[in-house]
Amino acid sequence: MQFAHPEYLWLFILYIPFIAWYILKQRNHATLNVSSIQPYMKIPHSYKEYLIHVLYITRLLIIGCIIIILARPQTKDSWRTSSTEGTDIIIALDISSSMLARDFKPDRFEAAKSVAAKFVAGRTTDNIGVVIFAGESFTAVPMTTDRSLLANYIKDIKMEMLEDGTAIGDGLATSINRIKDGKAKSKSIILLTDGSNNTGNVAPITAAEIAKKYGIKVYTIGVGKNGMAPFPQQNMFGRIEYVNMPVVIDESTLQNIASITGGKYFRATGNNVLSEIFDEIDKLEKTEMDIKNFSHTEDNYMMWAWIALCLFLLEILLKNTILRTIP
Repeated sequence: MQFAHPEYLWLFILYIPFIAWYILKQRNHATLNVSSIQPYMKIPHSYKEYLIHVLYITRLLIIGCIIIILARPQTKDSWRTSSTEGTDIIIALDISSSMLARDFKPDRFEAAKSVAAKFVAGRTTDNIGVVIFAGESFTAVPMTTDRSLLANYIKDIKMEMLEDGTAIGDGLATSINRIKDGKAKSKSIILLTDGSNNTGNVAPITAAEIAKKYGIKVYTIGVGKNGMAPFPQQNMFGRIEYVNMPVVIDESTLQNIASITGGKYFRATGNNVLSEIFDEIDKLEKTEMDIKNFSHTEDNYMMWAWIALCLFLLEILLKNTILRTIP
């Protein structure tokens, strides 16, 4: 507890003359001369002889409460530093049409969104951003700690938001631009794709070299089962049909990106495996950081006001009941 006006506490010095005056007053009381006090020796002392002093003590306490109220007691402002874990993360999500392949349930795209949203919800102290890419790349959500914003946007990502294609290099370059100025010691990009780079302005390996320069680790995830998978195809009537086609993922490039940046490459062959990969990344990307919490200052004098009021009422009660005197 602190006081807004601590100088008023010097008023407690007034207790010295008040107490001295009361002691002197008790000694200089009126006298009555009698021939002998022997008859009064056996009269027992009444508790009221001692209780009479309570009235003056009560007044002193009331004055003390008023002095404290004048000094304005407050709850103290304070910064509390706690150690927690946090890092900067960008989730780069491939939204090309091939992500609609149904070797995942219900498809690769929805499975990736679901696992990414769950991952974001569990990283409560991190700055996280979202980049989407297909034939071009786009920053969907800048770096933020707003978990609800991130989760809601990830769930609302739709196909055909970008021109179709797979520009892995552009997606990685956009992610680097968003994360490179972050304040966390640890910076990482989680890149999910199910294909190979076939368009864009930046080569994937070039982007990886840039990430390495900024100390950014890239975790790459190749999404797709081995062998054949049902891919969406538009028939001659404009309707979507699913046709079994071979799964082609440029694992070599993804492995090189991870190796260059100090990250790790994963192959997700199903919903459970994808979830396990994010769990592993969650364990790998832990960095201790100090978080400062500020506590607000508020006046805290009401308790003393209530004590003063109760003491005042007590004094009135005693003076008009058991300690009532004859004028």
